[in-house]
Amino acid sequence: GWNKVNSRLYPEASMAAHLLGFVGRDEKGERGYFGLEGFYDITLSGKSGFVRQEKDLRGNPIPFGFFSEVPANNGLDLVTYIDRGAQFIIEKYLKEGVQKYGAKSGSVVIMKPAGEVLAMASTPSYDPAKYNKAEQKVLKNPVVADAFEPGSVFKILVMAAGLDAGVVQPDTKCDICTGPVQIGKYAIRTWDDHYHPDTTMEEVIVHSDNTGMVFVAGKLGKDKMFDYLNRFGVGRSTEVDLEEEAVPALREQDMWGDIDLATSSFGQGVAITPIQLIRAAAAIANNGILPIPRFVDKIKGGGFEQKVPLQDAGRVISAESASKITKMMIAAVRYGESKWAAPKGFVVAGKTGTAQIPISGHYDPNKTMASFVGFAPAENPKF
Repeated sequence: GWNKVNSRLYPEASMAAHLLGFVGRDEKGERGYFGLEGFYDITLSGKSGFVRQEKDLRGNPIPFGFFSEVPANNGLDLVTYIDRGAQFIIEKYLKEGVQKYGAKSGSVVIMKPAGEVLAMASTPSYDPAKYNKAEQKVLKNPVVADAFEPGSVFKILVMAAGLDAGVVQPDTKCDICTGPVQIGKYAIRTWDDHYHPDTTMEEVIVHSDNTGMVFVAGKLGKDKMFDYLNRFGVGRSTEVDLEEEAVPALREQDMWGDIDLATSSFGQGVAITPIQLIRAAAAIANNGILPIPRFVDKIKGGGFEQKVPLQDAGRVISAESASKITKMMIAAVRYGESKWAAPKGFVVAGKTGTAQIPISGHYDPNKTMASFVGFAPAENPKF
């Protein structure tokens, strides 16, 4: 006789493992873990069928006895926004980049301004078919589950807030940028210890000037700063449709000291996840409206099809403020530290960051987190 065996095939091996997740067994049977498999477990699962019938003493069915059957239902299918070509490309270049620079890990996300996620990859990764052989910590998707201090990429959010609140304009000159800024017992310096007296706000973004950012934060004040960061989704769930999202808290509003206001202006002492960062930057690309990241476009199966609506979390800054910060980000890519980031014929708006990594109460001098966030084409962003 034939024996039926359950098997799962992953024809793409470990491609997109973090965002897809896997199906594993526990006492209750099979269920999806992590990623889409975890988030949409009930939708994807289906229900097993069963048969009830009368049997004689030997256990043989009685031909005309009681018989009832509950048919099995297949689970539904997900149609995602993932672009396989884009997914393949980012996985390839991410692996090459991590090897080339001897990095410990890395992640890339590509999303449309309105929230449709086209590709997402992290390394080290795992093979979902052999998930039980992978280390536990590799199974989590760092894009949604790991927090980091963003560093200078965060400056675009604070500068956007300053522009939107009307406390600075792109040509406003900084009057405290002649040297290190003293706050209580701390001195805040620029990354290269070069100072630019009378620097404009656009130049603050181009030179990635910490003292200029402290100037913006001072003009904003604690309440406005807190309000804008909150609007940009810092400290809040992005509501992404993946399992395992972490939501690092923003320090309580009444706990903000002068030093917290100052350091958060250049992305230190604040923790965010990569998905929160790309979502906040997408608000700038999306004319000031904060999107909700989405992987699934439609759910279908058995003649049924339902579109999953794209949603947003409201306006963060005006379209005019979004346009002003975009121009600064174009200048940052053209003239700033990240000139390498713009392929020929593309106008890219973006910002680099290098953040130190906090380890048990202090910053590790040898370990850094390098990042870049941006969008293109800058005037009518597609991703």
